[in-house]
Amino acid sequence: MICQFFPNNLIPFTTTILLIGTVGCNQASQATYSVKTVSDGDTITVVDNTGKEIKVRFACVDAPEVPHTSAERKSRKLVDKKQFEWGSKAQERLQELVKQGGGNVKLTITDTDQYGRKISEVRLPDGTFIQEVLLKEGLAQVYQPYLKNCPSESIVTQAEAMAKHKSVGVWSDPKYIPAWEWRHGNN
Repeated sequence: MICQFFPNNLIPFTTTILLIGTVGCNQASQATYSVKTVSDGDTITVVDNTGKEIKVRFACVDAPEVPHTSAERKSRKLVDKKQFEWGSKAQERLQELVKQGGGNVKLTITDTDQYGRKISEVRLPDGTFIQEVLLKEGLAQVYQPYLKNCPSESIVTQAEAMAKHKSVGVWSDPKYIPAWEWRHGNN
């Protein structure tokens, strides 16, 4: 990766690597965190370089829910089954992405929610924007109340529009209801 501050990329390759390693770019300056757990399709727990655990809720999106209680796991209601089916797929895909990143992510923290979780845009070390991937695959939806603090609003809305247009993931399932509506009906 070559940073914008290298004019015309005239610096020799070995010098460029040295400078990037010591000066850094915007993306390279973000801290890298080790992922400890993937709770569902939009929540992870990471560990910083001091060993401190940080619970992270993905900014901009809402993924389908996974069952959290014994009653939810045993539910026979179609609406619950659909929610949990898609929730499991989102969680599995997020686990695959984390594995692809070597178990590490980079965070752009935008806020803290009422539960103390850090609201964050989450990227793999190679720059892959996880929320964008989940949206393009129809495994998450843009959550309008979160867009006010979403630095990548245009990216996520375009990704969701693409999934809707292609009818992939939850957009292919006429029985699926958005996670926020499902939670409202179950609280």
